[in-house]
Amino acid sequence: NVLLPVGISFYTFQSFSYTIDVYRGELQPTRNFIKFALFISFFPQLVAGPIVRASTFLPQLEREPRFDDRTAEGGLGLILLGLFKKICIADVLGVTLVDRVFADPSMQSAWTLLLGMYGCAFQIYYDFCGYSDIAIGAARMLGYELPLNFNHPFHATSIRNFWRRWHISLSTWLRDYLYIPLGGGHGSPWKTARNLSIVMLLGGL
Repeated sequence: NVLLPVGISFYTFQSFSYTIDVYRGELQPTRNFIKFALFISFFPQLVAGPIVRASTFLPQLEREPRFDDRTAEGGLGLILLGLFKKICIADVLGVTLVDRVFADPSMQSAWTLLLGMYGCAFQIYYDFCGYSDIAIGAARMLGYELPLNFNHPFHATSIRNFWRRWHISLSTWLRDYLYIPLGGGHGSPWKTARNLSIVMLLGGL
């Protein structure tokens, strides 16, 4: 029964990236605590992302956001699309297929188990992607741009391509702040495998 703050992983990632970028000299630290706090705790994406970097968000705070009809319409469209993915696809898959299969797998046929497995994959995708669309749309209606988080990952042609399309803000964060500093793909195959294992372990934790 450990009590943890809502969105702890996301503002941890964002705090780390800010600190590392400032340490590397790639980002000038902000002198305004309110703007820093807004960057860390921007509510549309706090619970499930996308992970936002200070270099893309803090400059947006230097200008006063203005309401724009066309931008707001685009944001509202993204919110509605996200709600459709979440409610009409992810939740329906969960209630009608996935929950029933995983509740008692021993009573299901092989084909039903296979459908349940693929149904679970699509349920996770449409749930997560739907929330990301809602977050990006809500931020856009407020006058802020958040990064794309999913780019049709099931159209990927390889595992590497899949990870470039799935939870993009996390995979690029792990690449830039863990994988590349560890040495990336340079060196022996053993070192590359070690670096990948460390990144995936820490990302999973």
